[in-house]
Amino acid sequence: MRTKFDEQQRGRWIGPSLLRPQPRPDLRLGANQGRVSGTGSTTGDRIAVTHTVRTTTAEYTLLFNAPEWLGRRGVGEALRDTVAELRAVDLAYGPTRPESLVSRLRRGEIGPESYPPLADLVDRCTAMRAATDGWFDAWAVPGGFDPGGLLGGWAVERAAARLRAAGIHDYAVLTGADLVVRGHAAHGGPWRVAVHHPNDRRRSPLVLEMTAGAIGTSGVTGRRGHVVDPHTGEPAEQFVAATVIGPDLAVADAYATALYAAGPAGLTWFHSGSDYRALPAHRR
Repeated sequence: MRTKFDEQQRGRWIGPSLLRPQPRPDLRLGANQGRVSGTGSTTGDRIAVTHTVRTTTAEYTLLFNAPEWLGRRGVGEALRDTVAELRAVDLAYGPTRPESLVSRLRRGEIGPESYPPLADLVDRCTAMRAATDGWFDAWAVPGGFDPGGLLGGWAVERAAARLRAAGIHDYAVLTGADLVVRGHAAHGGPWRVAVHHPNDRRRSPLVLEMTAGAIGTSGVTGRRGHVVDPHTGEPAEQFVAATVIGPDLAVADAYATALYAAGPAGLTWFHSGSDYRALPAHRR
């Protein structure tokens, strides 16, 4: 079955019964978070790179296959630029940093309009609060505005834009159990992503083949109590995990967080005309 995100984005689910004869997944999401698995050798004239970036709040893995014409120097510059973007987001927007723009916004020292990226971040949080009937609410947290529910996805999308600007269009960027992919894996085919059950290793994973798009998750690592009901402040307990796929990781991540909090009621957000869709959620 093929799912159309937009004109350039395609996905195909492989059911568990069909998983065994398929090649190994390139990427795995589940109890051990994002893992690289069996990416294979590079085909054609490509320069393959795998790099891990650690910031104070997150860990990111970059995998990309750069065209040979870019050269080693060009690849190095693209990698440095992408890593710098991830570190800049951590420094400038991390809500736990006292001098970050988000912290200054919370204290009333600046307004969102002071910095265009900050305005974009606030606008996205506002839009997702409306799209999820208030189940994603960056303002319903102690201390005020906290975009953490979509900040990681927003950082990944900005990093991916840096790769594209450098001429790299075959890549995967992972953080935790969330990811963005585009183009093709090193073996020349679509990226194969296995989504594992959070606490039942006996179940076969769902496998998605993707040439563009994002997977946002909440709860798939098995951690409990990390999402609260924004209406009551109590930990969300209806779903074991929630996973949403779509074009943009910041949006998919926010949807997954909101769906985990809302439970089955949140499934109504994903109507037939939506660019985003929820994978089968596991109830407790």
